[in-house]
Amino acid sequence: MPLEDKLKQLRRERDARTRAPSVESTWEKLGDDAGLTVKQRLERLIALTDKGRGMAVRAEERPVERKRREPVQVFENSYVLGASYGQIPIAMGLQIPADIIGFLSRDAAFEGLDLSSALFLDLETTGLAGGTGTVPFLVGLAYYRDERFKVTQFFLNEMAEEDRLVRELDQFIRDMGFKSLVTYNGKAFDLPLVETRFALQRTPCPLRGLPHLDFLFSARSLWQHKYDSCRLFHLAQQIVQAERSEDIPGAEIPLRYFQYIRSGDFSLIEPILYHNQEDLLSLLGVVVAGAVLVERNREAAARGDGDPMDLYGVARLFERAGDSATSAALLEKALSGGRGLTAEVSMVARKKLSHHFKKNKDWDKALPFWQEMAAGEEIDCFRELAMYFEHTARDLDEAIRVATEGLTLSKGKSPAAEKDFEKRIVRLKGKAAKGK
Repeated sequence: MPLEDKLKQLRRERDARTRAPSVESTWEKLGDDAGLTVKQRLERLIALTDKGRGMAVRAEERPVERKRREPVQVFENSYVLGASYGQIPIAMGLQIPADIIGFLSRDAAFEGLDLSSALFLDLETTGLAGGTGTVPFLVGLAYYRDERFKVTQFFLNEMAEEDRLVRELDQFIRDMGFKSLVTYNGKAFDLPLVETRFALQRTPCPLRGLPHLDFLFSARSLWQHKYDSCRLFHLAQQIVQAERSEDIPGAEIPLRYFQYIRSGDFSLIEPILYHNQEDLLSLLGVVVAGAVLVERNREAAARGDGDPMDLYGVARLFERAGDSATSAALLEKALSGGRGLTAEVSMVARKKLSHHFKKNKDWDKALPFWQEMAAGEEIDCFRELAMYFEHTARDLDEAIRVATEGLTLSKGKSPAAEKDFEKRIVRLKGKAAKGK
C-alpha cells in the first residue's frame, strides 16, 4: 500500500477510536427505549452521532458512499488434519477420548461424545454487557468435517437484518447435526446471548440442550495457579505456543463495527474476522492441551512422574469432580516433587491434604501436615492440633499448650481466631481440672 494511502487509513482508524466511545454509549442509551426496532435504533444512532461534525470535511475523509451490501456474509476457512496450531496438531482433537471430554465438562450427557461431532462457538458483539441490547454481529463456528477442521463465520452486514442471520444460523446448525457445544465462558455469555437473539426472532435455538463444555472452568483449575492470566489469548501463547499477537483489543471490537456500519469501510472488520478465527483455533488448542494433561497425569501418581504444578492442576480437577482419593494421590505426588511447587501452592496443597486425611480419620498422615504448617505459623493448624489432642489423642495438657500458642499468634491478626482460642483454653482447663 502506498504511504499516502497508509496515512489515510491511520487517520480513519484514529478518528474511529476518537468518535467510537460516543457511538457505543449512544447505542446503549437507545437500547433503553424498548419501542424502537433495531433498524430504528440504527437510524437514530447515525443521526445523533453525525450531529455537530460540520460540513468542512476533506474529500478523502468523507464517508464512503454506501452500496447495497448482502445482509449476511459467510466466510469459510479450513485446515487439513496434518496442520498444526502452535504445538498442537489439528488432528489431535479427534484422538481425545470421549471420557476425558466428559470429565472436563462434568456433564453426564457427554457420555460417548468426542470432538468429532462438536461445535466450537465464539461471538463478536456490539458490547460485553449481554442482554437484549447486545447484538452478536459475528458468529464464529468451528468443527471437524470432511477430513478438515473448518471455520465458518456469519457476519451481519446490516443490523436491521438480524432475523436473516438467525434464520441462516438455524438452518446451518440443524443441517450439520452437531451433538455438543464447546466454548470459553460460553455458559455465562455466548450461549445465553445466542438464545436471546433466537427468542427475539421467535425461533427455537438449535443449541439449546446440547451437552456443553465451557472450558473456562477447567482452564482455571488447570492453570490459574501457574500463569498470570487465564485469558484464552494468553493461554494460547503460554500453553499452545501459538504465534498470535494481540491483534485487536477486545474493547475496540464493538467500536469498529459501529464505525463500519456508518462508513462501509470493510478494512475495519478484517482484523475482527482474523481475531475471531484465532480465538476458535486457540479454543481447540487449549482444550486439546488440557485433555492431554489430564490423560497424562491421572495415572502419574502410580507411575511416580509428572510436573508438580501440572499434577496440582489436575488434582484440582479431580477435586471438582468429587474424586477426592485421586485428587489426594496427585497432591501427594506433587508435594514429593521437591521444589516444583511455589510456596503459596505448596501451602494450599498441604491444607487440602490435611483436610482429606482428617475427613478419612487418617491421623497418622494428617498430624505431620498440621505440625509442619504450625511451624510456619499457620493459625488454623493450631486449632486443628488442639482438637486432635483433645478428642483423638486425649492429651489435654498438649491441647492447652497448642491452643495457648495459637492464641499468642492470633492476637492482632485474627480477632475471630483469638476469641475461639480464648474460649477453647477456658473450656480445656475446666475439663482438665475436673479430670484431676
